[in-house]
Amino acid sequence: MKRIFIFLFIFLFAIKPLHASIKEKIILNLKNTNNLKFKFEQKINDLFERGECTVKYPKKIYCIYNNKKKKIMVSNGKTLVITNEKKSNYYLYPLNKTPLELILDKNYLINQIEKLKGRNVDDKYYNFTILNENNKINIYFNLKNYNLIGWQTEDIYQNLAITFISKIKTNQKINDNIFKIPKMKMN
Repeated sequence: MKRIFIFLFIFLFAIKPLHASIKEKIILNLKNTNNLKFKFEQKINDLFERGECTVKYPKKIYCIYNNKKKKIMVSNGKTLVITNEKKSNYYLYPLNKTPLELILDKNYLINQIEKLKGRNVDDKYYNFTILNENNKINIYFNLKNYNLIGWQTEDIYQNLAITFISKIKTNQKINDNIFKIPKMKMN
């Protein structure tokens, strides 16, 4: 009888991870992710852009766009700067005034996901809708590997912004210098 009890205990303990909910798997994946490198496609109204990003939690991002001006977006965790390789244009925003502050904070995401009910989208993606003050963020995860695969939000000008990420690599070696705010060139 004792052997049966031990067998059942081990069996139930071992099988529980196999039946973890999608939400639990997404949360575990986020908890185990320190950084991400990925390619992205972004649509804001009629403008379509592509590029590559590196994210380091919490709240740091470096993106270079594949366009003529080689637009660069960088956050050091407090400030968001959008410029280009020549630094001819320079836009500076407090990160906390953008939806990216929430998207780049994995602890915030985990906390929200724990509270929210997600929805299956076409048996490919899992979506959570996060409402925070004036921000509505739809965040999407891949159902095969539970990776973040994109988000939909409004930018600071009330434009609908849809970002899809692919070719995701996690926990890579990163040079922290990329998250330094670039110096503005003075003419």
